[in-house]
Amino acid sequence: MSLAGRTAVVTGGGSGVGAAIGRALAEAGADVWISGRSEVPLARLSEAAGLRHVVADVTDEASVRHLFETVGPADIVVASAGAATSAPVRRTTLAAWHEMLAVNLTGTFLTFREALARMPAGRGRLVAIASVASLRGDAYVAAYTAAKHGVLGLVRSLAKETAKDGITVNALCPGYIDTPMTDRTIANIAARTGMSAADARARLERANPTGRLVRPHEVAGAVLWLASDAAAMVTGQGIAISGGEP
Repeated sequence: MSLAGRTAVVTGGGSGVGAAIGRALAEAGADVWISGRSEVPLARLSEAAGLRHVVADVTDEASVRHLFETVGPADIVVASAGAATSAPVRRTTLAAWHEMLAVNLTGTFLTFREALARMPAGRGRLVAIASVASLRGDAYVAAYTAAKHGVLGLVRSLAKETAKDGITVNALCPGYIDTPMTDRTIANIAARTGMSAADARARLERANPTGRLVRPHEVAGAVLWLASDAAAMVTGQGIAISGGEP
């Protein structure tokens, strides 16, 4: 799937699934910009993979505006920046609630809004990296789940607004991805339950019908398809990448 001549932006692109997406888009021929809050991982990946980068915080309106003023018109925008936390609702602080909404939902809104202000009509692609949490409810992750449900609602509404302009808007909904963010989730499970990190990881793997976690390149491959001309009629969708996990 050649994306030669297209400009792509990936938020949360310094590590994990965002980094995998940035690499995959570049390998397909796109001119790729990655963003994140930390200069060092962005610079390291940019040098290794031939990308460009801008330090930006998706929760800050001025910072997101600066990102897109620097990049200019982008054909492909992937909102991959995200964070996760877990706690029973009774122990979820208002600060934790606001953090989950700010990073996962408001960050996607600001990214898409600024991208659309400059996105050329006809082949624009907006992709949110959501979660299976967008499609279901799980205990102890109410704030994260609420934010990810919001992402899917945003995608569905925005798809109706942009369809006439030939711009598609979709969400990918992976299960647990084998990334540092999931490593932190595993550490939280281990701390809360007293089990070892290895046992906590095995528990997550057993919950998936395939017996393993989602791999970053599997999410990146779905982004490539959505960014291609082959997916021009796919919009407003929440696509599960979960190995059959309900």
